[in-house]
Amino acid sequence: MNGRVLIVAGSDSGGGAGIQADIKAVTALGGYAATAVTALTAQNTQGVFGIHPVPPDFIAQQMQLVLDDIGADAIKIGMLHSAAVIETVAAEIEARAPGLPVVVDPVMVAKGGARLLEDAAVEALRTRLLPLARIVTPNIPEAETLAGETLAGPEAMEALARRLLALGPRAVLLKGGHMDGETVRDVLIDGDEAAVFESPRIETRHTHGTGCTLASAIAAGLAQGLDLAPAVARARAYVWTAIQKAPGFGKGHGPLDHGHTMGPVEGAG
Repeated sequence: MNGRVLIVAGSDSGGGAGIQADIKAVTALGGYAATAVTALTAQNTQGVFGIHPVPPDFIAQQMQLVLDDIGADAIKIGMLHSAAVIETVAAEIEARAPGLPVVVDPVMVAKGGARLLEDAAVEALRTRLLPLARIVTPNIPEAETLAGETLAGPEAMEALARRLLALGPRAVLLKGGHMDGETVRDVLIDGDEAAVFESPRIETRHTHGTGCTLASAIAAGLAQGLDLAPAVARARAYVWTAIQKAPGFGKGHGPLDHGHTMGPVEGAG
């Protein structure tokens, strides 16, 4: 059981995040990855040094050709840098993939601090893309931007996640990696249900692409027929091990070890 995932995201020349991380993660988890590239970036572990946007009509063409021929069992959305691109992607999903599970990773800022989403595009992300999402996977700064409010503390994570749920996605995974402490705590709100996932924090600078990787791993699980909570559990287990086994490449925020593999349901309990 492969599970076809159409990944709509930007390219990372350093191979640690973006389309490159997405393809590696989906493949490692036994899925099939197809892509629609939204932007080319010139980057390495030390930062993003250039962005070359792909025209919206060409992004649409990539999506159309994949969906009409190969098809997809889930869609993963990553870097969409402008309101025009967000509108194009949303329109293609509505026209060609209604009802398909969509995982939205609201990429706004790269690990090194480069802004990857235009300010004017935030509202388009809120109103056009979030309502199409089976799940949205923001970190805390992204969630604060989307919700227009600041997290008061760890105890307020569920309230912030529910604030995002009110914007239209069916589920929210609020990632707590930006918070201090020896334990990383993520909160999943799926409709009326709430779940908390915890794992020991790994002290390392090699965390480039964790958000991209986690979202794609979740998408692979959904494409393979897993329910959402088990898909999130398996994805977190995959990412945690990938961080633990990071190869140590680069002078800055290095990539994960995407190459370690897991079975379709391993780590999903």
